[in-house]
Parts: sequence; structure tokens; C-alpha cells
Amino acid sequence: MDETNSIDELYREEIMDHYQNPRNFGKIRDADVSYQDYNPVCGDEITMQLRMENGTVKEPMFTGKGCAISQAAASMLTEEIRGKSAREIVAMKQDEMLKIIRINPGPVRIKCAMLALRAVQKGIVRYEAKKQMVS
Repeated sequence: MDETNSIDELYREEIMDHYQNPRNFGKIRDADVSYQDYNPVCGDEITMQLRMENGTVKEPMFTGKGCAISQAAASMLTEEIRGKSAREIVAMKQDEMLKIIRINPGPVRIKCAMLALRAVQKGIVRYEAKKQMVS
């Protein structure tokens, strides 16, 4: 096995570890941000929840069901966004998410990999809009 294959295998193992042992899995009571999204093509579901403090993510959590990529990506994303500002998260692009999960899922599975990021971004946009309406 050459070095590239062994690195790819290591990243696949990391995906499986996050899928089988998700980090930050569960619900936040009275979450500031909560958004459920799904991929109609494959049926994957994600609910992303955040507790915010001074415009940054204090506590991220998720629940969901679906393929290894969607669930592992959600787990990995929760670790990545803790301490980040809402603005930073909303500005994240597809290439940044692919750096977090460290695999290229291919054109068929890219929606699985992006589901959690899209959900958390939509949730933050909705949260920020509600804050603007109140103030």
C-alpha cells in the first residue's frame, strides 16, 4: 500500500469512528439555534443545535440518522465550530467542510457531507433574523 492509500484509509477510519462514536450527539434543552434538515435523495436527517454566547458557539450538538458520511460529518463539524462566531460559520464554504472531513465523497455523496453545515448555517441565519426583529 502506498502512502496515499494509507492516508485515505486513515481518513476513512476517522469517518467510521465518528459515525460509530459520534461526538456532541444529543439535544440541547432551550437551544438558541435549532434547525432540522434532510436530504430528500437519500433520506439522511440532521438536527443541529447550538447554545450561543456573545455571538460565538458555546455548545454545539446534533441528532440525526443516515449514512456514515452525513452522521460523521455532523459529528466532526460540531467539534470544528465550537468557539467560532456565527459569522464565521455562515461564511463557511464546501471546500472548508471537505477539509474538516478530509475525504472527497464524490458527486453523489457531496449532499450527505454538506447536510450538517447547511443545517447549521440555515439555523444561524434564522436565529440572527429573529434577534434583529427583537432589537
